[in-house]
Amino acid sequence: MILQVDGLRAEVDGRALVDGVSFELAAGEVLALVGASGSGKTTAGLALLGEHAPGVRLSGAVRLAPGVVAYVPQHPAGALNPVRRVGGVLKEIARQCGKADEGVREAARRRGAVDERVREAARRARLPVELLGRYPHQLSGGQQQRVVLAQALLLDPVLIVADEPTTGQDGLIRAEVIEEFRGLRAQGIALVLLSHDLAMVRALADHVAVMRAGRVVESGPADAVLNTPRHDYTRRLLATRPIPRAPIPRAPIPGASVAGAAATPSIEVRDLVAGHRRTPVLREVSLSAAAGECVAVVGRSGSGKTTLARCVAGLHRPASGTITMNGEPLPRRLPARARDVQYVFQDARASFDPYRGVSAQVARTAVRLRGATPAQAAAAARAMLERVGLDEHTTGRRPAALSGGELQRAALARALLAEPKVLICDEITSGLDALVQAAILDLLDSLRRDLGLTLLLISHDRDVVARLADRVVALEGGLITSESAQ
Repeated sequence: MILQVDGLRAEVDGRALVDGVSFELAAGEVLALVGASGSGKTTAGLALLGEHAPGVRLSGAVRLAPGVVAYVPQHPAGALNPVRRVGGVLKEIARQCGKADEGVREAARRRGAVDERVREAARRARLPVELLGRYPHQLSGGQQQRVVLAQALLLDPVLIVADEPTTGQDGLIRAEVIEEFRGLRAQGIALVLLSHDLAMVRALADHVAVMRAGRVVESGPADAVLNTPRHDYTRRLLATRPIPRAPIPRAPIPGASVAGAAATPSIEVRDLVAGHRRTPVLREVSLSAAAGECVAVVGRSGSGKTTLARCVAGLHRPASGTITMNGEPLPRRLPARARDVQYVFQDARASFDPYRGVSAQVARTAVRLRGATPAQAAAAARAMLERVGLDEHTTGRRPAALSGGELQRAALARALLAEPKVLICDEITSGLDALVQAAILDLLDSLRRDLGLTLLLISHDRDVVARLADRVVALEGGLITSESAQ
C-alpha cells in the first residue's frame, strides 16, 4: 500500500476545514477528490505532504510508503522562480536528484546526462524544449503547469498529488496530460487528483471521494460514484452543466450589427505586434468588441491569448499597433486605464497581497478607482462578494486560507467593483465546480446585457465560450486564424 489516511482533520480557530477523511491507495491506483470550491480538497492534498496553510492544525494519521511525494499545484506561478529560466531550474532538480542515487550520480558525470533527463521530463510533460530558455512570466498558464509537472517527474515519485492539473490547458494538451498520467499509473505511480474536471476524473480515476464542507459525503469505485451516485449533492454536481446544450436565443445588443461585428467598438485593437524580448508572440492582431458584447479568444496554450489580454489591460507594452476605446487611445498609466479596463487573472492567488484580508483588498478597488469612502467601499465589497457566492467570514481571512476557486470569485468581485467598461476574463471558471461555474456565468451574462459591459473572454472551455460569446476569435502562433459569430 502506497498511502493510508485515517481520520484526517484540519482545523483553524476551532473550525474544521477537513473532518474525518479516510482512504487508502495502492501502487498504480488513482483517487480523485471532487467537490465544490472550498470543500477541503486542497487542504487534504497538502496534508499528504505534511504541509498546511498558516494557522491550520492537522491531526489524524497519514502513512506513506518510502519514496518521494510530488505536488503539482493549481496555480503553478507560485511554485516557479520568477528570476530564473525554467530550463536552469529543471537542470538543478535533475542534478540534486542524481546525488541521491549512486547510479544516477555516475551518469550525471557523463556529459549531457542531466540535459537528457531534463529533455525526457519535458517530453513526458508535453513541454516544448524551445520554452526551456524562457522565464515563467514569458509562459502561458498552461505552459507553466507543464513546467511544474516536469519538475515533479524529475523526482521519480511514488505518489503525485495533482491539484487541477488540466486547468488552463487546451483540449489537445489536456488529452496528452491525461495520457501521460495513464502512463504514470502503468509504471506503478499512485495519483491523487484534486479536480473539477469530471471528464478527466472519468478517464483516470479508480476511486472517487466527493467532498462537501470538509467531509467525504460519498466515496467508492469511480464507476459506481459517477454513474449511480447515492448522495443528492453528488447527483447535483454531476448533473450541472455550465450551459444548456441547445442554442441560447440572444436579445439584440446595442451597438452591434446584424452580423455580430461591432458597429461602434467600445474597444478596438489594430495591427498589434508584441513579444518577449526577441521572441515574437503576436503578429498584427486586430479585433474589436462593442458595449455589451462578449468576444472569446481561443487557441492552444502559448498561442498569444494572454499576451493579447495583457496588452489591452496595459500590463504588456506592444512593439507596435494601437488600442482604443470609443475611438480614443487608452491611457498609458495603469490607475487611469484600470478604471475602464479590468483584468481577472487565471492565477488569482498571485494577484492578491498574501498579508491582507481578501475583503479589504476587494474594497480597496472602490476607494482607489471610484473615490468611495472606506465605509462605502466596505459595504459595496460585501454586496459584490455575496453576489459571487462568498460570505463575510470567508473573505475576512488572508488569501492563503481560501481555495483557488474562492480566490477566483473574489478576484472577479474586485474587478466588478471598479465598474469597468471592459472586463477581461482569463480562464476564470477553471477552478470552479459546475454548480458555482453556472452561477458565475449567469452573473456575467446579466451584467453585460444590463450594464453594457464588454467582455473579452479567454478560455479553453467550449461550454463556457458557447454560453457567453457572441463572436469567437481563434489565435494560432500569434495570428488570428478565424473569426466567427456564435
